[in-house]
Amino acid sequence: MIKISVALFGWMLCLGICATAQRPRDMGLKIGVLPTGTYNAITDVKGVKVGQLTLTLGDSIRTGATAILPHEGNVFQEKVPAAIELGNGFGKLAGFSQVEELGNLETPIVLTNTLSVAAAMTGLITWTLAQKGNENVRSVNAIVGETNDSYLNDIRGRHVQPTDVIKALQNAQSGPVTEGNVGAGTGTVCFGWKGGIGTASRVLPKQLGGYTVGVLIQSNFGGVLEIAGAPVGVELGKYSFKETLDKSGDGSCMMVVATDAPLDARNLKRLAKRALLGLGKTGGIMANGSGDYVIAFSTAYRIPHDAKTALSMPTLLPNDDTSPLFLAVIEATEEAIINSLLMAKTTRGYRGNVVEELPKEKVWEILKKYGKIKP
Repeated sequence: MIKISVALFGWMLCLGICATAQRPRDMGLKIGVLPTGTYNAITDVKGVKVGQLTLTLGDSIRTGATAILPHEGNVFQEKVPAAIELGNGFGKLAGFSQVEELGNLETPIVLTNTLSVAAAMTGLITWTLAQKGNENVRSVNAIVGETNDSYLNDIRGRHVQPTDVIKALQNAQSGPVTEGNVGAGTGTVCFGWKGGIGTASRVLPKQLGGYTVGVLIQSNFGGVLEIAGAPVGVELGKYSFKETLDKSGDGSCMMVVATDAPLDARNLKRLAKRALLGLGKTGGIMANGSGDYVIAFSTAYRIPHDAKTALSMPTLLPNDDTSPLFLAVIEATEEAIINSLLMAKTTRGYRGNVVEELPKEKVWEILKKYGKIKP
């Protein structure tokens, strides 16, 4: 009963409501040239919702689940165009091959820890089958991604249950998204500091289509941290391979990209590929032991499960008009990763391991030194 009550308390605190801490942009850090959406979050793409469940129990459980819903309807019956881009494949992304083959999503996306992928799939499948209109469904391609949080979390205990994932899905919301130590980012580590969930968005000028691109990431990777081009990792003296050729660069990054631009799976894959440039701009290196995946989808049109006509011809954005979207996803991915770091808090977890948050005062001084924010 203690575990259940504490888990419920953590869940109530972290369902995707707005965090109280100031975000980096509110403190004067501006990344890129394009404007953000209202919430500077993936939920700026109309219809997209995010739900999170956080498990912080005892001295060893630091994990959770994050769910991204493409729209409010029945995603299985009204699929959305989608694509997946693989950076480095040391990871477990359930449902990859069907998205590659058919070019659509038929479930929401769930992120969790490595050994909870099976439980998350069970929860996502159970939730999907229970949707009105899915009474006769006999096959579901559940999309579940992961990163390994075993330094701070008792990952072998597999504490994320299918019911936890269902709660995250049921309570998904639009509007502001909580970042840092929440949901699937509760136990993650990034650049040697506390990582977590981060999100950001960009809106194109009307003359370039006025489309929105939103990104949500789960950061758990290594490299040499840069913030808006400033060599923060070097200045702080903490970065991968500083002294020894070890596994300090290993880890993973899950990136989810949403847009309302009318793209098919082919151009969504091109969009997803550019998110990896945003990862690189933060100093991430897609190390040997890193699982770096980008899942991109469009909300501009839906693909019916039971088509009423033999032909389907959605109006699509021409290739020549995609470049502004590429810039938008690069900027949003970079900022989402930085948000995940600067919104995270120092965490003690499994076996007494401690991961410190980025020393924000020192970071601001470095950013001032390099002219990235005003003194």
